[in-house]
Amino acid sequence: MPTFTAADGTRLAYHLRGAGEPLAVLPGGPMRASAYLGDLGGLTAHRRLALLDLRGTGDSGEPADPATYRCDQMVRDVEAWRAHMGLERMDLLAHSAGAALAMLYAARHPHRIRRLVLLTPNPSALGIRATPEDRLAAARLRADEPWFDEAFPAFRAWLAGESDFDDVFLPFFYGRWDDTARAHTDAELEQSNDEAGERYFAEGAFTPDATRSALATLAAPVLVYAGELDGGPRPGLARRAAEAFPNAEVTVQPGAAHYPWLDDPERFRDSVAAFLAEPAAGTLP
Repeated sequence: MPTFTAADGTRLAYHLRGAGEPLAVLPGGPMRASAYLGDLGGLTAHRRLALLDLRGTGDSGEPADPATYRCDQMVRDVEAWRAHMGLERMDLLAHSAGAALAMLYAARHPHRIRRLVLLTPNPSALGIRATPEDRLAAARLRADEPWFDEAFPAFRAWLAGESDFDDVFLPFFYGRWDDTARAHTDAELEQSNDEAGERYFAEGAFTPDATRSALATLAAPVLVYAGELDGGPRPGLARRAAEAFPNAEVTVQPGAAHYPWLDDPERFRDSVAAFLAEPAAGTLP
């Protein structure tokens, strides 16, 4: 397991899987160890995945200053990681909350991005987020599922702030509520740093106007990848996020929710691999 040292002295780890040209991967959660990403639906057949454990998660060390769990503070970690791997420019894939970090990194270091994949992204860095109404609208698409009648009221109450998170509505986050999905959720508690997750989106993390202005200089191809059944983001919100980039395309995977590589691994693998095989551009002048 390779490691490197961040600017503040925190020891960070990453995991290599597969063979071929490297693809740097940022996990979501927020602040969940990269193990939950697995091999991204078999994407390891096309690329060598380098999966970063963000500070305080997985095999990475905890920082001396917990304030450095804030999303914008970890941009320096990503840049130190890139330099450590010896990549002049990198292909970067980021999932969910990790996409907010990837957007901040791309805004600060546009010349270091060759291609960017934002996978079911949290677009908070752009000043937009999924609303409870978005999530409920997506949830209603599952009305024919056998678990819906029990799950939906609990989900609605949680979104309204009337009750705590309840495992009964976890199926809404998966396109297929099967044994693979259950095992994926069972691992979440052990893989997550809840304290760090609470700090990730802390006040001051984002300056959307400045980020949007900086991303307007990013000539690298961007793929915003959404799930048809996902509530955060719904496909419409994913398209709004894509508008922040000069050279972006949107893919919506049918029947998928927040973890599309689990819902249909072959479709996911082929779609992302095809995008990564496309020619990349330089940075706009």
